[in-house]
Amino acid sequence: HPHHPAAPAILLLRSSCQLNSERLINQQQKQTMLRTTSSTMAKIAQRSTTLTKALTTTTTRSMTILSSESKEDFKKQNYSSRMAASHRPVSPHVTIYSFPVCALSSITTRVTGCLLSFGSAGLGLVEIFGGNGAALDVMSSIGSAEVGGGVLVAGAKFSVAFPFIYHYLGGCRHLVWDNSPEMLTNLGVEKASYVLVGASLLLSSAAVFV
Repeated sequence: HPHHPAAPAILLLRSSCQLNSERLINQQQKQTMLRTTSSTMAKIAQRSTTLTKALTTTTTRSMTILSSESKEDFKKQNYSSRMAASHRPVSPHVTIYSFPVCALSSITTRVTGCLLSFGSAGLGLVEIFGGNGAALDVMSSIGSAEVGGGVLVAGAKFSVAFPFIYHYLGGCRHLVWDNSPEMLTNLGVEKASYVLVGASLLLSSAAVFV
């Protein structure tokens, strides 16, 4: 009863018991969390140790120590000779590739450009060391069949006409492709390559009779 003389003491005792119970529960919860955290940390440490051992095992290998004699022998052998001794082909192994016609026509464009450059440089050197008109005299002598006859004249005309015509038409082809990229299809490039080779051979052969 609230008016009972012992009521305040009972309420105080009840509050004290509740407070002690809450403290005990909190302590138990903290201990449980600590045990869980310790267990988790122990598992993480164990897994880290296992992973470290695995990495060390897989990445560590024994080192091969070469003697002075084997070191000198290894220096004397280049890559090609070592591959030949092991019967392995050298990469890239160009002889096994089958170049498409577009690749061959592109390579020929570059080769004809180099030939034109060397030919022009050769005529320039003849003119420099032979004096004024020396290059013209050489070409006139070849063209008049004075040296080597008609076969040499025909070969000389073709050897000059083909690089010039092929390189010029090849440049025109690339100019068209640059301005019309929709023409760059597999079939279109292949057809253009055949047309380039055929037209260059035809025009160069016609230039022989000029």
